[in-house]
Amino acid sequence: MENAKTTMKKEESVPDQTADIIYRAATAADGGEMWKFVAAAGVLEQNPSYAYILMCQHFGDTCLVAEQGGEMVGFVLAYIPPRQDDTVFVWQVGVSKKVRGKGVGVRLLRHLMALPACRNVHYLEASVTPSNKASQNLFRGFAKRSNTQCRKMPFFPSEFFPEPHESEHLYRVGPIEWPEA
Repeated sequence: MENAKTTMKKEESVPDQTADIIYRAATAADGGEMWKFVAAAGVLEQNPSYAYILMCQHFGDTCLVAEQGGEMVGFVLAYIPPRQDDTVFVWQVGVSKKVRGKGVGVRLLRHLMALPACRNVHYLEASVTPSNKASQNLFRGFAKRSNTQCRKMPFFPSEFFPEPHESEHLYRVGPIEWPEA
């Protein structure tokens, strides 16, 4: 039931195998590194470098970087849509092969939801292609760990795109409630 409120636990249910990873706010200066990160990953959809720089500049209050030993090992680019102030939309999330499978993606999403800019956010959304199993698993796993639902809905059909592109499905996680401090 969509209107039921659930509580996200502040305690991490994923064993912390990466205690040396620092999660911090992204800045415009991180945009170029994100672009290189995506190019090197080879599995993420690469956007122009300007898009990463601009996202970090304009939406820095909802964009994060994960670093290990001064090296970027993950990031999340997100924003609160203008007509959905209870929702944060994850535009892109990336996790390095070095730390994949160790909960970094889930931690990035948890840190995102804990940001002051997300204090009124109860839903997390992302668009995901049918072939992107890693993202599907990330958002479903995040919902499960947050004790809430993950709904999959049609979003952008492939014919919307001027170039060959898979359809995008909307994954909507929530409602999510933080316990009172």
